[in-house]
Amino acid sequence: MTDPTPSAPIPPPLPPQSAAEAARAADPDDTGVPPVRGEASDVGRGFFSALFDLSFRTFITRRLASVFYLVGLIAIGIGFIVYLVGGIRSAISVMWLNLGAGISGLIATIIVVPVITFLAIILLRFVIEAVVALIAIAENTERTAQHTRR
Repeated sequence: MTDPTPSAPIPPPLPPQSAAEAARAADPDDTGVPPVRGEASDVGRGFFSALFDLSFRTFITRRLASVFYLVGLIAIGIGFIVYLVGGIRSAISVMWLNLGAGISGLIATIIVVPVITFLAIILLRFVIEAVVALIAIAENTERTAQHTRR
């Protein structure tokens, strides 16, 4: 009736090209949206022409995000130094009148000022990332709207 020995399994057919060849031939942007051309693309547009674009079709925020972050870090660093030195000087001056209050002020300054500075850096980074993400969403939405109009 039936043969008790099973036959060897048939291997699946091989693809026409190797995986490496397929990866080289594949489009890295597999979203299906063609690349942006024309007005929405700011490739070749200078910074100053984008700065004085009265229609606000070109965003400069993404280009300036690192500059804003650097300026913010410098401002936070200056604030850190000013408040740390000012707090230590105040604590030392209070020590002449009340030793306990002076020591408490010194310890509070040494603990609170770095913590507040660290939180300020986190907040600065968070705000800049949020703004850049909003601009990226706006740019992607504009590109999508342009491609659906065609």
